[in-house]
Amino acid sequence: MKLDRIDIKILHELQKNGRITNVELAELVHLSPSPCLMRVKKLQSEGYIEGYSAQVNIGKLGQTLTVFTEITLKNHRQVDFARFLAVVEKIDQVIECHLVSGGYDYLMKFMTAGISEYQTIMERLTDMDIGIDKYFSFVVLKSPIVKAHMPLPSLFPM
Repeated sequence: MKLDRIDIKILHELQKNGRITNVELAELVHLSPSPCLMRVKKLQSEGYIEGYSAQVNIGKLGQTLTVFTEITLKNHRQVDFARFLAVVEKIDQVIECHLVSGGYDYLMKFMTAGISEYQTIMERLTDMDIGIDKYFSFVVLKSPIVKAHMPLPSLFPM
C-alpha cells in the first residue's frame, strides 16, 4: 500500500487523538466520512495502525523515578546481544531499549517506584552475568517536553 498525504494526515490526527469521531477526522483531512472510514480501515488492515490506547497521567497516580541508562556489553557477538535482550525484555520497568552507535551499546529507559527499586534491578542484572561490562545511570529530574505523537507530516512530506 502506497500512502499519500491524506493517509499521513489521518495517521497524524489519530495519533494525537485516537478517540476522534470519524466525522471529525474526515473534516480535518478534508474528506467525506465514508472515504475517510475506508482509509482508516485500510490503514488498520495493512498494519500502519497497530492499536489504540489511553495516555495515562502517571503523575496523578503517585511518585515515580525515570532513569536513562547507558549499557555497554563485554562482547559484541550476536549471541551476546540476544542473551542480554532475552533478559531485559521481561523487565516491566524497562519501557524503552535502543541499540545505539557511539560509546555504549544500549540506551534504556526505566520507570520505577524509586531509586531503591532501580538499584535492585541493576544489581540483579549485573549479578546475572548477561554480559554487562558497565553502565551509567542518568536520573530524570524534570521532563519539560514530552510528546506522545511523532511529527509524521514533516517526516514524510507528500
